[in-house]
Amino acid sequence: MSISRPKSEHRSKKDITVTAGYLFIFLLALLAWTITKQVYAHELPFRIPGKTLEYPLWAVLAGLLGNIILRFTGLRDRISPAVRTELFLKVGLVLLGASINLAQIVNGMLGAVIQSLILVSSVFLFGWWVAGLFGLESRLRAVMSTALAVCGVSAAIAAGGAVLAKKEQVSYVTTLVILVALPMIVIMPLLAHALNLPEVVAGAWFGGNIDTTAAVVGAGTVYGDTAQQMASIVKSTQNTLIGVVAFLLALFFASRDAENQQKPSARMIWDRFPKFVLGFILASILYTVGVIDGGKGTAIDALKNWFFTLAFVCMGLELSLADLRSMGWKPVVVFLIVTVFNTLLALGIAYLIFDLWLPIGGG
Repeated sequence: MSISRPKSEHRSKKDITVTAGYLFIFLLALLAWTITKQVYAHELPFRIPGKTLEYPLWAVLAGLLGNIILRFTGLRDRISPAVRTELFLKVGLVLLGASINLAQIVNGMLGAVIQSLILVSSVFLFGWWVAGLFGLESRLRAVMSTALAVCGVSAAIAAGGAVLAKKEQVSYVTTLVILVALPMIVIMPLLAHALNLPEVVAGAWFGGNIDTTAAVVGAGTVYGDTAQQMASIVKSTQNTLIGVVAFLLALFFASRDAENQQKPSARMIWDRFPKFVLGFILASILYTVGVIDGGKGTAIDALKNWFFTLAFVCMGLELSLADLRSMGWKPVVVFLIVTVFNTLLALGIAYLIFDLWLPIGGG
């Protein structure tokens, strides 16, 4: 006769495992900061300044190292509840708002809104068209096009829920997003330097092109403080369109799929709306009126950097090459084609809006 263990004992063991997971992530973040400090003061091969390789890159690499360790030891699934990429990222973005003057948000927001509307609609339609040419299934087309057009992982998850996509389709797209976004943390700032872009234009380019918010912040951090702020403003503005896109997708698929019983509603927009954007703006208001200060060197700034580092570590931990095996090469080709299109279009729009039409000081 077997004796079942009390639920409290199971809960206790789960809590211990999650706590161990958080500790593991923190140690990886600490490793990333240690490497950052060591590299920062040195010149790298090809005369690349060490400060070019800021903490986001080392945090992601530390996460990838942790990913390998967890897979080798078979512990990845056990600590997965502690991998809270979006939570760490959203807290960091709210704290980032405590260093941005409201006037800058107001000045940048008009251009960010215009840029976001152009990019989201153009990239989505182009992605949908290209995916159709390659014969991808309609729900996979929707998830991939939304991820590329709006904001990567979050958009893929929202679109997947709206169109009732298969879990493996969402996992496939999110893995592609992370895999492509990682090198862009370094490549995009290097390209911006080569093009001699002002920080405001570079930040707007990163925010409009790179698919994950974490990688956007990382690339902006590498290029400069103003680039980081502008990239975050543009990406946060783009994030607000998640709910609208999810609503339209649900409406479209519900109208063509009799089996889809989910009726789109205004509530869906609110459910999909990224609430952290409100915290970001509130923190900016408090900073503007002098209630809080999250500027460089402050405690809030340090806390922001730590939360971003934890998010980047988790980003590396989440990468799964195994999810890419089941769907063949066609989605990869589509993803890369649309990424190139997005990169060129975002650069042109960022330059036209933020350098020629609505120039903003500080870059």
